[in-house]
This record gives sequence, C-alpha cells and structure tokens, in this order.
Amino acid sequence: MILLELIKTIWVSLKVSGSATLIASLLAVPLALFLAGNEFKGKRLILLINQTWMAAPTVVIGLLFYFLLSRSGPLGAFGILFSQTAMMIGQIILILPLIIGFAYSALRQVDQKARLTALTLGANPSQAGWMVIKEAKYALIIALLAGFARAVSEVGISMMLGGNIRGETRNITTAIALESSKGEFSDAVVLGILLLGITLGINLLVNSGLREKA
Repeated sequence: MILLELIKTIWVSLKVSGSATLIASLLAVPLALFLAGNEFKGKRLILLINQTWMAAPTVVIGLLFYFLLSRSGPLGAFGILFSQTAMMIGQIILILPLIIGFAYSALRQVDQKARLTALTLGANPSQAGWMVIKEAKYALIIALLAGFARAVSEVGISMMLGGNIRGETRNITTAIALESSKGEFSDAVVLGILLLGITLGINLLVNSGLREKA
C-alpha cells in the first residue's frame, strides 16, 4: 500500500469514526442523564433494549441499513449508500447504546443529592444536569473513548455501507480485510498494528490530559 493511499485510509477511519462518536455522544449523554435522574414506567424496558442492542453484531446493523439505504429501500432516494455518510450513520447506531449504557452507569454513581441541592438553591433542570455531568466527566470521557474504539475497529458496517471504495470509503479495517483476502498478510498485520497504535495514542493523550486536570 502506497503512502498516500495509507494516509487517506487512516483519515477516513478517523473522520468517520470521530464524527460518529461526537454525534452519538451528543445524543447519548442527555438521554443517559434523563434516565439516571428520573424513574418512570417503562424505564427498565428501555434499559433492557439498550443492553440488548449493545451486543448487536455489526454485520446485522450493516445489513439493516443496507436495506434501508439501497435504491429499493425506504431511504434509497437520498442516494447515500456506499458513502462516508452511510458509514457514519451505521456507526452512530452501533455505538449509541454503548455510550448510553456507560454514561448511565457513570451518572448513576453521582450522588443524586447534589442534583436535588442544586435545584433547591434555584438552579434550573439544565443547570443541575450540567453539574451532574461535570461530576461524572472522567467516567463520561471513558465512555466516549469506548464508543470511539468500538466504531473505529468495526468492519461489517464499513464494508456493507461504505463499499470499501479506494480513496473514498476504505478505512483501516476494510483495508485489513482486503489485504487478507489477497493473501497480503504482512500488510494486514501492519495495518492492524497501526489501528492499535492509533487507539493507544488517543487513550494516552486523553489520560494524560485527565491527570493534568486532576
């Protein structure tokens, strides 16, 4: 694999998975905060469904959205199948329940008396919620990292919704699958090590920042 193609492949992985993690986090954290701070009928069912979806195989999600986004599917008119957008949508659906689950656990660890105290002192629900999020920020960051790691390492969604198009939707995991199918196992191993290195580097940077702020 030539250097330029390798750089493009890495960029697609970081861009798609990073964007998917950001969007999923913006959806997941407020929902987890709502679930952690409220008791209502059906909450257990929602948590059960979320836990079940956390274990969903990536190929199942890829197959589902392939049907939805294909020309004969209900969303085929958008014409986004075999694009980075389609990959991003699939990854958002993949990691959303994971971030919700981890964020819910993190927010439940925060003493709910702090939230009630803030409300008593005149804070509105949004301000009280923000205070709870700040109390659990380290655990929430770990949840986001887990979501990113899940997204950047999956292959089924990227292959089925992205199409593994060279220079466009080929990311590190689909490149590994391609090189392996061609018998180029040395290249596949190098790409695998590179993927682990990227994940490790991001974790080291985040943990270093957390230690400095602690």
